[in-house]
Amino acid sequence: MKLVIGLGNPGDRYMNNRRNIGFKIIDVLANNTGIQIKTKKKKSLLGTGDFEGNEIVLLKPQTFMDLSGEAVLYIASFLRIPIPNIIVVHDDYSLNYGDVYVARGAVEVPHIGVESIAKGLKSDKFIRIRVGIGLISKNIEELTGTDVDNFVLSDFSLEQNMGIIKVINDAEAALRSILTQDIEDVLSKYKLGASFKES
Repeated sequence: MKLVIGLGNPGDRYMNNRRNIGFKIIDVLANNTGIQIKTKKKKSLLGTGDFEGNEIVLLKPQTFMDLSGEAVLYIASFLRIPIPNIIVVHDDYSLNYGDVYVARGAVEVPHIGVESIAKGLKSDKFIRIRVGIGLISKNIEELTGTDVDNFVLSDFSLEQNMGIIKVINDAEAALRSILTQDIEDVLSKYKLGASFKES
């Protein structure tokens, strides 16, 4: 069993934020696989089903982003899912809009949701699908917390929204690779500098 987590903030106010791309990807994946994400358990919405012959649990934490680890820890412990079988889909402001990468371990730039999960699990060795939401205009070295919050909590532009289905398809293709191929091969192939694109 694999636990696939999409990160975002709950509520209509945040629905179209850049930060909520993880929720959007999980929702489309659920629709494509016929999985209903409607079970409420410990500050989460989740659904179970089959994807590419693998039993998966799709999870949308209903805490806010900085408390995502609480929900993930509870569900992973309840279902006895080992850390290597946990996959987190999250936004990344250091990547161009639409870029999709596969990673494992510490985040490349600060991300409160991923860091909360690592703290909760006491490990950062889960798999991550990094989804580019566009670059902040400032250099990363010069960013403040307010800069990041203002950007990730802003909505995608109209043009970006028009192309978001391609981004979601690429992220789904990355997940397919993770589930059906040797993870070391996937990490090697799609490391930073070799952006994942759906073939």
